[in-house]
Amino acid sequence: MAIQTPTVPLDAGTAATPSRPVREFWHYFRESKGAVLGLGIIVLLVLTAIFADVIAPHDPIEQYRDAFLRPPVWDEGGSGRFLLGTDPAGRDILSRLIHGTRLSFFIGLITVAISVTLGVLLGLSAGFFRGVTDIVIMRLMDIMLALPSLLLAIVIVAILGPGLVNAMIAIAITYLPHYVRLMRASVLTETSKEYVTASRVSGAGLLRLMFVVVLPNCLAPLIVQGTLGFSSAILDAAALGFLGLGAQPPTPEWGSMLASALEFLQRAWWVVTFPGLAILITVLAFNLMGDGLRDALDPKLKR
Repeated sequence: MAIQTPTVPLDAGTAATPSRPVREFWHYFRESKGAVLGLGIIVLLVLTAIFADVIAPHDPIEQYRDAFLRPPVWDEGGSGRFLLGTDPAGRDILSRLIHGTRLSFFIGLITVAISVTLGVLLGLSAGFFRGVTDIVIMRLMDIMLALPSLLLAIVIVAILGPGLVNAMIAIAITYLPHYVRLMRASVLTETSKEYVTASRVSGAGLLRLMFVVVLPNCLAPLIVQGTLGFSSAILDAAALGFLGLGAQPPTPEWGSMLASALEFLQRAWWVVTFPGLAILITVLAFNLMGDGLRDALDPKLKR
């Protein structure tokens, strides 16, 4: 006679298989409505940047000499030809905003890539080698943090010369200490754990310990910081452009658009309002998404 083993039903909250990391990440990320909203805005902005040549109704640098300071279409004197009006040089503001989205994302991407790459290398070196190497790197970062970020960027651009490329280099250097300190702290935390000791005992070399064993476990805070740094880079690039140290006219960059239209603020509100709103919405979207990434990637914040 065969003996039947009673089956124990699984609880409703018990999964038959371990949840996938991506599914788990999305589960915690979507709990923040603001983060989902920020992600949606960023996706829309990315699509706008990719298809800027198709979406923009006009050439962003073409001047229409019969339409100087034309108001938006819904304002008195507006025209359907220029939906958001024109600037003091007769250029279509909507087209310049659309192409400015592409430029702003390019600035943020390059700046964050440079800062993260250098920050990872210096932070790993400081965390692993310690001693004189650690002291020299961290004291240099402390000196950079002692200066206001925008002031330091202005000094660097003044040395290198005005221009978009030099502005990106200056912003990347300005935000480098944040990534170095974050990476060093993560390395010190991870190197004290048992899996790193086991890797050392099994004969793993220094480079393998740094880039294969430890680095992947330090990526979560770097991703969050990089997302927040993206918005800061866009904001600082706009500030440098406003001061005439970033992108130079007629480049359609949001900060330089504000600078060129500042004297017409009282009689042509649209030339300042729309570039300012573009900066505000973009920075806010990245900050909201960064908060959601922090909550989803940090195990201590998961409910």
